[in-house]
Amino acid sequence: MQETRQNKVARLLQKELSLIFQSQTRMMHGTMVSVTRAKVSPDLSVCTAYLSIFPSEKGEEIIKNINDNVKTIRYELGTRIRNQVRIIPELRFFIDDSLDYIERIDELLKQ
Repeated sequence: MQETRQNKVARLLQKELSLIFQSQTRMMHGTMVSVTRAKVSPDLSVCTAYLSIFPSEKGEEIIKNINDNVKTIRYELGTRIRNQVRIIPELRFFIDDSLDYIERIDELLKQ
């Protein structure tokens, strides 16, 4: 069970990461990246972010690009939240495929 402080930091990180991705993906026309969920470790040193990528065909390519540039993203995040947290957490990104899973279940139920 997560504590109140963890939840507040997770919401802050989710909001700021989504703003960072929103500004970066404006340059890539036709691609949208959103942060669906962020989890923070109990010591607030690791943030696991789940990303929803549209179109999902480009998901693997974009997540690889994000993981290659994780230091730049962490630096930009640090400049945004440096006054709210003491330690800028290490970032880990994963694809959130829950929407694809829901769509597949709907297709199976329609058959």
